[in-house]
Amino acid sequence: MPRVSEQYRTNRRAEILVAAARLFATNGFHNTSMADIIGASGLSAGAVYRYFRSKEELIGAVAERALSAADEVFAQLLADGATPSPGDVLTAIIEAISDRIAGDPVTGVDITRIGVQVWAEALRSPELATRADDVYRRLRGHFAEVARRWQAAGQLGAGAVPQQVGAAMLSLVQGFVLQRLLVADTDTAGYVAGVRALLASTVSVPES
Repeated sequence: MPRVSEQYRTNRRAEILVAAARLFATNGFHNTSMADIIGASGLSAGAVYRYFRSKEELIGAVAERALSAADEVFAQLLADGATPSPGDVLTAIIEAISDRIAGDPVTGVDITRIGVQVWAEALRSPELATRADDVYRRLRGHFAEVARRWQAAGQLGAGAVPQQVGAAMLSLVQGFVLQRLLVADTDTAGYVAGVRALLASTVSVPES
């Protein structure tokens, strides 16, 4: 039997992921079964279960795409010891959500729709709760690092706690995701302008 190449495995996994993401985004988790995903992928049940053992595992893999995009943005912003402002970082992440995550080029779906479903499912599924906790701790850590560097540069008061600032920054991003999906007139540029105005009005003078 010929050996299956790594590229072949990568392609099959991607096909399954695309099929699952499209069904999740359109029908929701509860109305999507593994049988539906198997049918949409065009692969056999054995092939699908070889790559993903459960629907929860597929949900986590789709969510990881959004997190990977965010990781890339943070890597660029923080490269070479850079000290971007919280406003610039929030702008970059929010724009990445609009440009790269809401229109994911691989799956062709709005992954934020899946992300919000993960939030709800995490309240009842320990497995998804663990995944969500890992994901948002990772994102919060990125934001906390932004705050830490901004503080070290003397732009944030010495009494501020970077982890707390990071948590607040993450909430602004999560708020954008929800409003974009649920409030019809939510506009990316307008939301970013509001965030920048809020930050500008609350900047504290660094402690001497």
